[in-house]
Amino acid sequence: MSILKKPLPTPSQGRESHKPLFKKYLPRVFCQSIHLLYLGYSSTPKQLTNIPIHFNKTRIAPTPSGFLHVGNGLSFSITAALARKHGAKILLRIDDLDRARVNPEYLTDIFDTLNFLGIPWDEGPQDANDFEANFSQVHRMHLYNEALEQLAAGGFVFACTCSRRQLNEAGLCNCFDKQIPLSTPEASWRLRTNNNAVLKVKSYGGETIQAQLPAEMKNFVVRKKDGFPAYQLTSVVDDLFYGVDLVVRGDDLWASTLAQIQLATVLDKPAFNDIVFYHHPLLLEEPGKKLSKSAGSTSVKYLKEQGGSAADVFGLISEILRLHKKASTWQQLVELILSSPTPFINRCL
Repeated sequence: MSILKKPLPTPSQGRESHKPLFKKYLPRVFCQSIHLLYLGYSSTPKQLTNIPIHFNKTRIAPTPSGFLHVGNGLSFSITAALARKHGAKILLRIDDLDRARVNPEYLTDIFDTLNFLGIPWDEGPQDANDFEANFSQVHRMHLYNEALEQLAAGGFVFACTCSRRQLNEAGLCNCFDKQIPLSTPEASWRLRTNNNAVLKVKSYGGETIQAQLPAEMKNFVVRKKDGFPAYQLTSVVDDLFYGVDLVVRGDDLWASTLAQIQLATVLDKPAFNDIVFYHHPLLLEEPGKKLSKSAGSTSVKYLKEQGGSAADVFGLISEILRLHKKASTWQQLVELILSSPTPFINRCL
């Protein structure tokens, strides 16, 4: 997959407000689809389906581990557009069980950014205090622990005491046959995966995609060393708990989608197989490198502090994607993406 070596387009002439600021701080961002790295296809349709499908609920699921960036803005825009197209409610679900990285400032930023960009949501917390009191994943620990107990009782997990250094050096966990007790302090739990099983993913495009679990997800972690449930497990439990039937996420989470489908099968949760998935391309800092929440120049908060408006942010995303005109709202952004003569998945600079 090639990256075209073209100069990044600068903001168009004629805009009076904040043009110098956005020209000065415009990041070198690339758009790239990584679906091809897995299966040689893309499940991202160029147009929203015209089939009269009704979805019950989708979700926006940020993590309070950094300031939200323009890539998050793109994903939220696509989620909102699909929800409104198909009559689905939008749930704001904030994943906050990575306790070492959770920061109150980042939590507040989630609400500030959504409100600033005008991204709607129908269910979930209205502000940080409401989240902490009623919607934090801490309040659903009993559901996650029930799932972990089910996995342990069925013999579907094994304990792992590998350090990060050992995993980096060996490339994989070697605890599979060691019979380490699950009660071992500071041991993670890993799922005994079947990497040869054919997994079926219901794609938004209408097809059912068959794939196998990629090597990187072999025996993935379901409980971390600190005793908290891992992302793959909480995501499955939460989507089922809230009745989500449409998941919109980046191409970088394709492997997670497959892992979660296998985990749901082991947990005997067939309802998870009815969820439809829409994977969209990413905005990258450079070829192969995702936008980072620590990269301040691409955070919505940073751009806002430089004097930018929500229209400026959507205009910036439009320029990064090389759209034929600049959007000023999330609705316009998605309309321009879908009407572009160049498929979304091939948008690279």
